[in-house]
Amino acid sequence: MTTEHDSAPRVGTRLTRRTPRAFRAGVLVTACLGVVGFASGAAEAYAGCAVVADSAHALANPGHPTVFRDTFDVHQLGAVTAAGARNQAEAESVACRASSPCRSISLSFQIVTMAGEDIHLDAVNLGNSTNVHCDGCQTLAGAYQFIVSTPHPFSLTSDELARLRRIHAELTALGSSTASIDQVKADADALAAQVKAILTNAAAAGAASTHTGMRPLTATQQPHVTLHRMFDQG
Repeated sequence: MTTEHDSAPRVGTRLTRRTPRAFRAGVLVTACLGVVGFASGAAEAYAGCAVVADSAHALANPGHPTVFRDTFDVHQLGAVTAAGARNQAEAESVACRASSPCRSISLSFQIVTMAGEDIHLDAVNLGNSTNVHCDGCQTLAGAYQFIVSTPHPFSLTSDELARLRRIHAELTALGSSTASIDQVKADADALAAQVKAILTNAAAAGAASTHTGMRPLTATQQPHVTLHRMFDQG
């Protein structure tokens, strides 16, 4: 099994980022999570806190030897004081023979936009693949988490959302690809780069349109897009 990550030392490690506007504060976020909890595909908010969670799970076995699952979710939280974001991709291949191996691929894209100048953020991004009595099987789990932080709330435009939907369609189309696992990973990375470019431009335009002060935005007020990427391959 091989693991790739951009900001964590191992699979299952909680990711945290400190930026001028977004950082982790365990007590406040834990209190927020205690109120709303995590639910797959859900977004909840309470008293300035917001929690989002997304996951994709692929399970291949002799009855279903080739399985692909993907998620692509956009959460626009608006102004918050604390946020928790969890994204997880899991892929399993079980009990296939070497003469007829399984192929299991799971890819989860999570986009979270939030606004505020002092946000307490707890971001978790996990990828986990497992082969169980499955010689020669191919198993890949990839999790991409995009965190967009801006000083003032903004909304993605209809054009930007349409472009993201087209990327989602391309991500889903990877499920019918017969390309190698390495190529699927490269294709997913290319789509992630497109997503980040869209979000970076959208955040900059949104910050400019919502800033009404006479003075330009300071360095700590500039919009910021962070990508957390985790791959695990069996």
